Amino acid sequence: MSAPLRNTGYTVQLHLRGELFTPLAQGALWWAAERTLVVSDLHLEKGSSYARRGQLLPPYDTSATLKLVEALVAEFAPDCVISLGDSFHDPLAEARLSPAERVRIRALTAQTDWVWVEGNHDPDPPAHLGGRGVKVLRKGPCVFRHEPTGEAGELSGHLHPVARVRGRGRSLRRKCFVTDGHRLIMPSMGTFTGGLNILDDAVSRHFTGGLMVFAAGDAHVHMVDRRLLTHDIANTQRGGHWRL
Repeated sequence: MSAPLRNTGYTVQLHLRGELFTPLAQGALWWAAERTLVVSDLHLEKGSSYARRGQLLPPYDTSATLKLVEALVAEFAPDCVISLGDSFHDPLAEARLSPAERVRIRALTAQTDWVWVEGNHDPDPPAHLGGRGVKVLRKGPCVFRHEPTGEAGELSGHLHPVARVRGRGRSLRRKCFVTDGHRLIMPSMGTFTGGLNILDDAVSRHFTGGLMVFAAGDAHVHMVDRRLLTHDIANTQRGGHWRL
């Protein structure tokens, strides 16, 4: 039996290969039937990575991102958490974590069956922080991996999809979930991560048709009419602040 959502504000749900998922405004996905929380592209310690190269960013991204994850774990009490790769911004990110942040991560991984799916930024998640590392995870009719391949039942990340939506003389750019009912690409939850417009071929080519877009607002997720989607005026995310 599916566990009920404790927060009645979560009203938007989506189907993937016969399974029901709830997209959350923080950028995570709740699979109630399996009591599983899915997060993607946390990119912990991205700020310190750029600081080492002389591009100073506020050093609070890891703490802010962990706060989001901690709140979701407290809210849903999942049996399993799947982090879909690029959980750490680079192979040396763990060494730059503060002692307090290491404690926070170990506390999270100790509460549940925590799965680190390997990403291109973090091919070897640090074992001593708890959890277990996998290249690909198969659970029921679903397959969880970092980079999308188009396989049926696939949930992936990597591309950091965003939607630009027209309306009332202006446009808004929001992180979003993209699905055709057979596969899904997750948004990035990392505080400093950019995104790629879903109309870009790098995103759209993974879907066969009937594309559904769920944009994350400040407190809720909204299904977006595809006719309101537009390209970015300039793709600034290809520059120094973001790369795949």
